[in-house]
Amino acid sequence: MPVRRPAVAALAAGLLLSAIAHADEGMWMPTQLPELAKPMRAAGFRGDPRALADVTAPPLSAVVKVGGGTGAFVSGEGLLLTNHHVAYGVIQYNSTPGRDIIEGGFIAEGRGDERPSNPDFRVLVTIGFDKVTDEVLEHARGTTGRAYFDAVDAASKRIVAECEQAGNVRCSVANMYYGTDFYRITQLELRDVRLVYAPPRAIGNYGDEIDNFMWPRHSGDFTLLRAYVGRDGKPADYSAENVPYQPPAHLQVAREGLQAGDYAMLAGYPGTTFRHRTAAEFAHQVQATLPQRVSVFDALIDALEAAGSADADVRTRYASQLQSLKNNRKRAAGELEGLQRSRAVDQRSADEAAMLARTTGDDLAAITQLQAILADAAGQGERDLLLGLVASQTQLMRSALLLERLRIESAKPDAMRESGYQQRDQALLEGVLKQVQRRYAPQAEKALLTVLLGRYQQLPDAQRVPAFDAAFGRTPQALARVLDRVYAATSLGEEPARLSRFAAARDGRPMADDPLLALAAPLVAAQLELEDARKTRDGEQLRLRPAYMHALFDWRASQGRAVYPDANGTLRISYGRVEALSPRDAVAFSPVTTVAGIVEKHTGQAPFDAPAPLLEAIAAEDFAGTADPALRTQPVNFLTNLDTTGGNSGSPVLDARGQVVGLNFDSNWESVSASWWFDPRTKRAIHVDMRYMRWLMGKVYPAPALLEEMGLPTP
Repeated sequence: MPVRRPAVAALAAGLLLSAIAHADEGMWMPTQLPELAKPMRAAGFRGDPRALADVTAPPLSAVVKVGGGTGAFVSGEGLLLTNHHVAYGVIQYNSTPGRDIIEGGFIAEGRGDERPSNPDFRVLVTIGFDKVTDEVLEHARGTTGRAYFDAVDAASKRIVAECEQAGNVRCSVANMYYGTDFYRITQLELRDVRLVYAPPRAIGNYGDEIDNFMWPRHSGDFTLLRAYVGRDGKPADYSAENVPYQPPAHLQVAREGLQAGDYAMLAGYPGTTFRHRTAAEFAHQVQATLPQRVSVFDALIDALEAAGSADADVRTRYASQLQSLKNNRKRAAGELEGLQRSRAVDQRSADEAAMLARTTGDDLAAITQLQAILADAAGQGERDLLLGLVASQTQLMRSALLLERLRIESAKPDAMRESGYQQRDQALLEGVLKQVQRRYAPQAEKALLTVLLGRYQQLPDAQRVPAFDAAFGRTPQALARVLDRVYAATSLGEEPARLSRFAAARDGRPMADDPLLALAAPLVAAQLELEDARKTRDGEQLRLRPAYMHALFDWRASQGRAVYPDANGTLRISYGRVEALSPRDAVAFSPVTTVAGIVEKHTGQAPFDAPAPLLEAIAAEDFAGTADPALRTQPVNFLTNLDTTGGNSGSPVLDARGQVVGLNFDSNWESVSASWWFDPRTKRAIHVDMRYMRWLMGKVYPAPALLEEMGLPTP
């Protein structure tokens, strides 16, 4: 059945000229900003929005993807500002029982002392953003199901391969408006990234999980890294001979801060939002997915904490993973509570019903088909969650599954291999295998697998996979025996054993025998069968969702509202203002916190154990050059109403002149659900005030050379 596809660019441009439902809602593509000139200027922006339309030109070319978040260059010598928690894996990777820089912090004594990141850590600089919709869909039109998926997949791989022929770049194809438009993203991939400055844990993560997603906050959640390249200026693996990368642009850190009501803007790489999903998907998220995530994350956290309770080495090895699990658990719980509190399911259902009432013809027929496919997929959600976590939350099991899949894929022509296992991916895969050594302990991994596979054993038969039943048995006792036997005998805990098998797998050759690889082989075969069924469903969704989006465009236009694409890891801009928060009746929070709150929260016990140098500096009240003129003391964090989600961690917050006044690191509890539902009454983003960073680097844990490099005076 043909599906009508709107001319999205023209339609979006027309909509942007209309009134916008919520002035501060929207993670906008930079190419949309010229049409937003009037509301941006009304909000207080002093620049030309047209200068923000090109992601490859200053100032946006200074904003980059960093690990799982965002960062920005702040000097011409590759100095990169991001969050402490975004770089936490790098900090953990360089921590040892003899020198725990997680606890004590780190300041490089010159560039020769800057510490290399984990081998799979990357910084991506966007140097191209081009629309390729017609190329992607040329051979998909007129097909259905798996054929549609394969046509889009083949076209995307071809576009990526052609893009990467020049070398030294990482390319991808981004799906906008759920299969309606596609863009080729070209990014310089920087592989040599080094740790320069990290505050102690009790500053960078002050408050830990108690304060996570909470306001007021008092966290110095920032870290400085530096990107390096070869002497020829091209990306290179770590080498002592490499030189600092010279970025196409860098941002200036502001010397002044913002006040309530001041304009603020954020540029970053938000991960994924779901605001344009169907009402049924909203309901499933609340009724099934989020409760399942909270429950399994709780169990994984308990398992890791128990494994590390009497072993400091295990605690260090799993510190980054445990922090991530706690963050994901709290995010899932907050999202669930927020969606329930805002009655998002009811509101989305009513909105969709009104939209469908005015939708007819092919679009309505396609939407009906889409709803049936989504209902079928929802029945396997818990199984897919658990099996996905088996790989993502382990080290040796992940390695075995990766190696076996790489062996299978490497026997195919490169263009036919699964994305993630092509020749272009081999350096990153090798990095994944190398980083295992500092992040693995057998007792911890077995504890994690006991949680995940034990829960899998309790699923109903309709969600079971015979290969997993055969591999691990149907009882906890059988599972324990298998894990004890395999982990006692495997050699994959040693880096040479992993890398020697990697050399064979990347050539498609048989690998040397290992009990964990033998266990993984039938599991990968089963995963391939599940993947085939998923791709058929995904193909139908790619084909049918544009009809839903077309109906949504029409419906929003009738309401005088614009439609921005859901976030998908590409560069986006949000704008708004510094704004206070009143989340509940008779509860009101100011938009700025100060160092007084650090002292008030201090107990001497983690996570409120402010370091002595910080407490002494606060007591001295020497805030000259960084104090807030209205508050007459040192600010720490501030709130805006900027539209953010996961992936925006580390995003620079800019003032009306485009200078960095803050560093995004969190959302308030009431807005965790904003990835699905935007509520302007409670949506806030939490940022480190750059004056706090300057004060810490000037007077508490001094780094005068870095301040000078950023063009800043020493306070």
